[in-house]
Amino acid sequence: MGQKINPLGFRLGTTQNHHSLWFAQPKNYSEGLQEDQKIRNCIKNYVKKKTKISSGVEGIARIEIQKRIDVIQVIIYMGFQKLLIESSPKRIEELQMNVQKELNFGNRKLNIAITRISNPYGHPNILAEFIAGQLKNRVSFRKAMKKAIELTEQADTKGIQVQIAGRLDGKEIARVEWIREGRVPLQTIRAKIEYCSYTVRTIYGVLGIKIWTFFDKKE
Repeated sequence: MGQKINPLGFRLGTTQNHHSLWFAQPKNYSEGLQEDQKIRNCIKNYVKKKTKISSGVEGIARIEIQKRIDVIQVIIYMGFQKLLIESSPKRIEELQMNVQKELNFGNRKLNIAITRISNPYGHPNILAEFIAGQLKNRVSFRKAMKKAIELTEQADTKGIQVQIAGRLDGKEIARVEWIREGRVPLQTIRAKIEYCSYTVRTIYGVLGIKIWTFFDKKE
């Protein structure tokens, strides 16, 4: 049997850090986890509404949440910062109000900061959104995969692997197709590998996209 593990959890403490930093008692742990998920969903929904992009790429690489007794600090890593804020802090204030309205934080204060990442197409989440947008527009899955690999070549990646599973091109039987370019050493713990799993709803059904990107160990 295949022994599979999430590449990010496998590397925690070596090349990967936690995306949520907080402490909770065992009985309150599930509440904190659900709160994190609601914050992330709320931010993604807001960005989707406010950014009208033809390519369908929201540009959120990851959302980090740090909780203290009286403050919740949220850091959004975005590839295309101008999509959310055109150098005006009003959008961030509006986003903070939006999240606070949907979730009850009690006496805790919410702080949202946005950090721009230098190579957006080197991050799997942004690539997966790009591929999902192409598949929704009925572009051939092979063409979408090759285009995604072309985009990563500009982002100084050492290797990339893209896998799509489901009813590809509307065929009756679901199958798995994948393509790899360069090196992707999944069993090397010191290798800096970014991973993302993404689902996309098409007219044929739900397709699953998995992307692994490998950066230089020294980074």
